[in-house]
Amino acid sequence: MSTDALAGRRAPQPDAPVVRPRRLRRTPAMRGLAREHAIDPASLILPVFVREGITEPHPVQAMPGVVQHTLDSLRREAAACAQAGVGGIDLFGVPADRDETGSGAWDAAGILNRGIEAVRAEVGDALVVCADTCLDEFTSHGHCGVLRQGGRRDGEVDNDATLGLYQRMAVAQAQAGAHMVSPSGMMDGQVAAIRGALDAAGHDDVAILAYSAKYASAYFGPFREAVGSTLTGDRRTYQQDPANRREGLREVMLDVAEGADIVMVKPAGPYLDVLADVAAASPVPVAAYQVSGEYSMVEAAAQRGWVERERVIAESVLGIVRAGADMILTYWAREIAEGLGRH
Repeated sequence: MSTDALAGRRAPQPDAPVVRPRRLRRTPAMRGLAREHAIDPASLILPVFVREGITEPHPVQAMPGVVQHTLDSLRREAAACAQAGVGGIDLFGVPADRDETGSGAWDAAGILNRGIEAVRAEVGDALVVCADTCLDEFTSHGHCGVLRQGGRRDGEVDNDATLGLYQRMAVAQAQAGAHMVSPSGMMDGQVAAIRGALDAAGHDDVAILAYSAKYASAYFGPFREAVGSTLTGDRRTYQQDPANRREGLREVMLDVAEGADIVMVKPAGPYLDVLADVAAASPVPVAAYQVSGEYSMVEAAAQRGWVERERVIAESVLGIVRAGADMILTYWAREIAEGLGRH
């Protein structure tokens, strides 16, 4: 062979890599074929707010794109979610009046129970209809339970006295048509108390989605506007310390032992380590709640052109899936189901 032919021939490179992971990234189709995780709309739950005394949906300023619904707009939202293939809807009530015990929570004519009835009438079993089982939206002081009166523990949330009220609330939600109740107050023993009350009332088919590892997080801030929170002080005596990882798994396993059908980690994004721990150990499905602060930060940054909105949404939810969540509560649930999750 001539010198010129040898010069034009590419010499083999002895140190060239044999293993080339980039082969599986060359085209969109190849990347899709090799993808380890995907967002399934059927695994998404949309949190929604239904407010008493309004005649049209009311925007939540701290959560762009989120509204407080009327009963009519709630029905339309539920129907749209069912049409899009969303797995479930989680209802939060915003009452016109509140009192010290949160009695509107178990009133059959209360806004949350009327919302449950409206959604079930609209979609039947096409969506899992879940209800928030907590008193904070209904109490005048904004705490998740009743407060002690007098003595050295005056003003402290009374764990055991609150359990009986959760039982009344859960039974009322089941009677209104909830497929699933969702105790979020982080009271010790709440799952066992609610399970016992539901079973005794003939609602043994109603599931419990337990807020098992719920942290006292600053990421809940925008949610306070969405429910018209009246909270003074904080909830650090009953929600978990953000510094604690092992405690999250301990709380989960206690709820499993008490009869929880699904356990949850909340918030999701800042607690992916806890979520991964729970997913590895839990014998029941695991949920994660992508909370209001996670949502609002992305929306605010996107409005300013600082991030690519749709890519960041998809990536944030994929991170939660990758950490082990079987289902995700996210305010983007319907948007994802309608196409964003395929991007």
